[in-house]
Amino acid sequence: MLQINDLTYRIEGRPLFEQANAAISEGWKVGFVGRNGAGKSTLLRLIRGDLHPDDGAVTVNPRWRIGGVAQEAPASSVPLVDIVLGFDLERARLLQELEHSSDPQRIAEIHTRLADIAAHSAEARAAGILAGLGFSAADQKRPASDFSGGWRMRVALAGVLFSAPDLLLLDEPTNYLDIEGAIWLESFIRRYPKTAVIVSHDRDFLNRTATHILALENRKLSVSAGDYDTYERKRIEARANAMAFRAKQEAQRRHMQAFIDRFRAKASKAKQAQSRIKAL
Repeated sequence: MLQINDLTYRIEGRPLFEQANAAISEGWKVGFVGRNGAGKSTLLRLIRGDLHPDDGAVTVNPRWRIGGVAQEAPASSVPLVDIVLGFDLERARLLQELEHSSDPQRIAEIHTRLADIAAHSAEARAAGILAGLGFSAADQKRPASDFSGGWRMRVALAGVLFSAPDLLLLDEPTNYLDIEGAIWLESFIRRYPKTAVIVSHDRDFLNRTATHILALENRKLSVSAGDYDTYERKRIEARANAMAFRAKQEAQRRHMQAFIDRFRAKASKAKQAQSRIKAL
């Protein structure tokens, strides 16, 4: 679980969060919404541990691995498929150890662990993700330096998806995807067996991927079940109810004020008028 308790965080004295609370359970696909500049990207950095709260706490299951796209893949001479494979740090570490190990027992342990994490299918999985994001089989063998920054952002996204973190954090992932890539990503997220938090202004994307909506408004957080349209409908209903309640309160206030103005001077009604004054 991801738990946010009484979170307060300020940037140069300006509060982005004030005693904000939210809880996200395992397996949820959470669309994170709020106005531009409200602090959505900042919250992702707080969750990753890149930033620290001024007060309160952001707590992630200690067994969870967190993954997100921080920047584009470097413009190196490494082929794209190898860059993506490198995002699985455990696989890379085990393969490197296997090359240098001479202990038969340890070699057997490494092979067992590689089988447990399906390392034999890693290249096929990496290729499938790259293909979904728009890279042909030939492109996948080309060095990253052959591609522009936007395409290298796709490579970085492919690497994070390949690594399959327990908590996947994505910040406007469709910004650097074409329609085909966005549709493929929608399908991937719907099938993703773990937890994801996705910042997006794409209403249709959230309607097709989100099981819950995390909303940032007035420095507070709220979580509601359902897609974006469900959240928006509930939000409009809540505002209408709040306005109706305020209108009812105002009508009652006017009625009480009228009673006070009319009967304050009359001895027979003085007690009632005084009680209404206290109520106001």
